[in-house]
Amino acid sequence: MSTTLEIGTLYNSQCEKLGLHWISGENLQNQIVHSSKDSPAEISLVGHLNLINPQRVQVLGSKELEYLENLKKNSRKDTITRLFSGQSTLIIIAKELPAPADLISAAEANRTPVLSAKLASDEIIRNLQYYLSNFFAKKITLHGVFMEVMGTGVLITGESSIGKSELALELLTRGHRLIADDATEFARTSPDTLNGTCPEMLRDFLEVRGLGILNVRAMFGASAIKQSRNLRLIVVLQDIDDAEKMDRLHGSKQIRTIQNVDIPEITLPVGPGRNLAVLLEVAVRNHILNMKGYDASQAFIDRQKRRLENVRQ
Repeated sequence: MSTTLEIGTLYNSQCEKLGLHWISGENLQNQIVHSSKDSPAEISLVGHLNLINPQRVQVLGSKELEYLENLKKNSRKDTITRLFSGQSTLIIIAKELPAPADLISAAEANRTPVLSAKLASDEIIRNLQYYLSNFFAKKITLHGVFMEVMGTGVLITGESSIGKSELALELLTRGHRLIADDATEFARTSPDTLNGTCPEMLRDFLEVRGLGILNVRAMFGASAIKQSRNLRLIVVLQDIDDAEKMDRLHGSKQIRTIQNVDIPEITLPVGPGRNLAVLLEVAVRNHILNMKGYDASQAFIDRQKRRLENVRQ
């Protein structure tokens, strides 16, 4: 199944961030910028003016416009013709610079929209590269509640009615942030990164049994919502009676592979009197320490070894 990006979709999603407005081609919003069925190895999606390997989205800044201005009449005409004869589907002019009349005429003749942006060309390219890579990344939907806890993306999962939403609600009251409830879309945005976002229909909402559907943004404010986060830890809630016997030294940590990305996973037994919010916060703190190279269980083992060596001496 291929993913297709239309010009109107790109415009609506990036209009505010890039300060976009139409110069020409506003009636061509249904045209396709790019489709994932086209080989990404052969096609560059966005970049500065390039006539040899033209990008889908060509960004023209002050240097590119100055280059066109300094060309002689025939060379300029040939350059503009080549600009619109390749694979380019959209032209963006940076820093709201004036668009050359002959470039606009050629764009209209070739049915290629032209946009103006407030940002500099490098900033436009950087923002669009991130947007396009995320848009066309292969996506997977995982069940659970996805939250930002201490700056870390944590997916809380487990059997139905185990208490995922109740735990999420308690974490919200402790200042952490909700990304998605029930279903989270994860996209592999780099070889070792899964970025999670909330489907638009579910955004801002959390279902808690007995309370129904809650609007987290309305109840806790905009600061309680996070649009996206990279997945760094999975926490599985499991009934304490069903939990397997765990290693008391190392806990339940293991690795789960999702789209060829290895994600640490731990299991938290759920039982009476266990404060899951505190346990999850501590799990995240411990994960952060592990990422920095500190392993508490190994430090404990090393201490015991040193003590035994001292006793023998």
